[in-house]
Parts: sequence; C-alpha cells; structure tokens
Amino acid sequence: MRPYSRRDVLRAGGALTLAGMLAACGSNTGRSGGSAVSQWYHQYGEKGTQQAAEKFARAYTKATVNVTWTPGDYDQKLATGLLSSNGPDVFEGGVTVDKIRANQIVPLDDIFDAVKSDFTAAAIEENIFEGKMYAIPMILDMQVLFYRKSLLQKAGVQPPKTIPELVEAAAKLTTKQVKGLFLGNFSRTNANTVVSPLSIWASGGDLITKDHKAGFNTPGVAQTLTALRQLFTSGHLLLGAPTDWSDPSAFNQGLTAMQWSGIWAIPAVKQTFGDDFGVLPWPSQAAGGTPSVPIGTWGAMVNAKSKNLEAAKAYVKWLWIDQKQYQEEWATSYGFHIPVRNSILDKAAAMKTPIGADVANFSKQYAKTSSPAAWTPKMDTAYGDLITNVIQNGANPAAELAKAEKAVNTELKTLFP
Repeated sequence: MRPYSRRDVLRAGGALTLAGMLAACGSNTGRSGGSAVSQWYHQYGEKGTQQAAEKFARAYTKATVNVTWTPGDYDQKLATGLLSSNGPDVFEGGVTVDKIRANQIVPLDDIFDAVKSDFTAAAIEENIFEGKMYAIPMILDMQVLFYRKSLLQKAGVQPPKTIPELVEAAAKLTTKQVKGLFLGNFSRTNANTVVSPLSIWASGGDLITKDHKAGFNTPGVAQTLTALRQLFTSGHLLLGAPTDWSDPSAFNQGLTAMQWSGIWAIPAVKQTFGDDFGVLPWPSQAAGGTPSVPIGTWGAMVNAKSKNLEAAKAYVKWLWIDQKQYQEEWATSYGFHIPVRNSILDKAAAMKTPIGADVANFSKQYAKTSSPAAWTPKMDTAYGDLITNVIQNGANPAAELAKAEKAVNTELKTLFP
C-alpha cells in the first residue's frame, strides 16, 4: 500500500502544494575515492532537493558517488534496473516482499542495529521484514486532519476525537457555502488511498497480524465503515473538489471546514490562514480508543547485485546514520517533513512551533505504517474494492469484510506457506 509514499503524493497533487518541480534527469560525481557508488533518487517536488542530494554526495570522501535524479516513472526505471546488471548500488523507495524474495536488496542490520533505538518505531516497522532491516529510513511523511479553528468555534464544535464526533462535527459545520469535511474525491484509487487503513485502525484492527493473517474483519471495522457510508450519503462530505485530498486547495479556498491531507500541506495552509488552523490524528471509533496517523517513509536500500556492495553500505551508513545534520536538513529544509530519528526530532526547530509539536507528538504516539512490506498489490485491490463497495455503493460491510479477508489470507498463504 504505497499510496502514502512521498512520490505518489507529488504525482497526485504536489504541483499545487509543493514548489518547483525539478525538470531534468541529471547526475553528480562526488569526490574521487577507492571505488564508485551509483545512487538513484526519484524527482522530489521541493525546490533545492536535487542540489542537496548532490551536495551530500560531494561531501563523501571515501568513494565517488554518482547521483542520478529521475523524473517520470521512477518505479518502472528502478524495477528494470534491479533486474539488470546496470542498476544502482544505492536507491530510495519502499521495502516490499517482492524485492526481498527476489533477492534484490540486502539486509542492513549490521549498520543499523547500533542506532535502532533512535529511530521512530513506525519507521522501523515499515522497513523491517521477518526481523531484518532492509532500508535505512531517510524521511517520514504523515497524514492528519486539518480543521479551521474559527469555523469550529463559530459552530460550537470541539475538535473530534471519535468517529461519531467526526460525523456530528461534519454535519454542524456544513453550510450552504461550506461542507463539513473533505476526505478525497472517492474515485476507486482515492477511496483506497484515504480511508482503507483508517477504517481498520479506528477500531484497533490492523492490515496484517503478526502471525501473517488479515487483521481487519472485526465488528468494530464494520461499524466504522457504516459510519463512513453515512458520511458519504449525508451531504456533509465534500465530493468532486477541484483538486484531491493530497492538495490543500479545497481547504484553503474555504470549500470545507475540515480536510484530510498530509503534513506537506502545512506551509501552504499556514500561508493562507496563519494560526487559524489545527491538526488532529484520525479519530478512534469510540471513546478511550487510540487515534491514528498513517506514516510513509522513504528508505535507502542497497542493491544485492551491486558490484560495490560494501562501499554502497558504507555510504548509506555515512549519509543516513552518521550525518545527522544532513538528515535534519533533508527532512526540514525542503517543505515540511518529519525527521525519522528521535534525537533529531526532539531538537529540530521546525518541530518547536505549536503545529510542529503536535505533528511530532502524533508521530510518536499514534503513527501506523501504511506500507507494511508484506502488503501486496493484490491485497490492496481486495481491500480497496471493499471500501468502494461499502462506502460508495452501500454494500453490506460484514459480507465485504469477509470477502476481502479471504482474498488477503489467500495471498498471505502464498508468501508464508
């Protein structure tokens, strides 16, 4: 379930929320050394990121680091590269069971174990599989519920902490000009992207259990899906906005009082409303439950086919473990993102503002990985179909949950026979 990745966010709506799409595919050669390491990045949307990546490479003295900056379909280029002998030594992306089972990436526990306790727990969970760490987390992005403080105050609404409160708040905040809540335009893809894991976590379920079974077919998840269906048909949910959930335009234009989006939208929202907004985690199903925020990480991985395996691992360790100043710069100097290490998170100036402090707190208390390595595209399709059938089409939640559970468990049995 990689829709929460930074790359997909940029594709979905980053042109309006993030400055300066960098156009050229380029490379940079670091200082000469005993060997050469090729490093691939996708094209980030934030201005200055390519220059920063090249600066990091130049600062490394133990090998020549060649940076390739890739616009367009990075996933396809990477997939092709990993199948060939001409792929990168080091690359960024997400850990998947396909890469692991195909022996395309190597475990990095030997360079990671000494600092493991300093990394955000959810960031580790997203990059670990069967006890082995396959990527060093580089950066963390997170989704939150934005709300206009003044509009809630005017309507006499408290920031919602439970799903029933969210439904009630959406109703009270809806006027002739403003809808109460925006969760996305609810195409097949976006229904899956926005509410799939949220509907599970709200009642304490999970995508996959630790014993490799579907963890979402529960009465609580059915109850949450019923509430989301109620929202969909209530007239209080903004549907068909000019831009989708990853872009804050609907919120900034006053079309909705609350919007689900990502922390990357904070700079644009702050520019529009100043301090007249707040952020919340996704509410729990009932009082006393645990809220949640989906997180997604970019991780640095090492190609198992690398001809410079040890040099590649040494560079990953130097950049994403040893160089804390570069790690903080990468997370906080280009847009708004969360450092993945607690020692950086606790000191970063960007996390000291009221909104930054809330975001930092959510990442420690409520973060859930949106992309577990064992969650495959087939599983994603099965649960996405459930979301579409229940919320948009009014199908029976219990029946659809059972159908999705069967599909996910069938897929899991092929992975863990």
